[in-house]
Amino acid sequence: MRLLSCLSLFTLATIANAAEPVDIPLDAATVASLPHSAVEVTVHDKGLHCSGVPLAVLLRRAGAMPSDPAHGAELARIVRATARDGYRVAFSLGELDPTLGHAKVFVVDACDGKPLDDHDGPLRLLVPGDSRPARGIRQLQSIVVADAP
Repeated sequence: MRLLSCLSLFTLATIANAAEPVDIPLDAATVASLPHSAVEVTVHDKGLHCSGVPLAVLLRRAGAMPSDPAHGAELARIVRATARDGYRVAFSLGELDPTLGHAKVFVVDACDGKPLDDHDGPLRLLVPGDSRPARGIRQLQSIVVADAP
């Protein structure tokens, strides 16, 4: 009985400390208004020369990533990106933190000097450091930051 009480208190404390999911605003105007970086990546044997915003910048702007180094419960949060067709990928908040994992992930709105077309855009997620483009998303529709299950 005592073990059950301790587990119940632990569960209640965990639920009380859980942060609410954060939807990251993802509209073309918001992305266009932020400072862009050049993004060079190869996707399916095709070199792309794109321009986009680091995902960490969007996360910080929305209050989903601290400006200080991530620690504690923040390191148990995940960033889930979803495409228009339902394809989803995930990153840990820690791997995106510039002081910790420092993974380069970009939300791009233009490639080869032109806005993305409907096939790839209007927004696309690119991960230049990945060995293959499986976590890149065409037709990026949403990004949500939530506690890991």
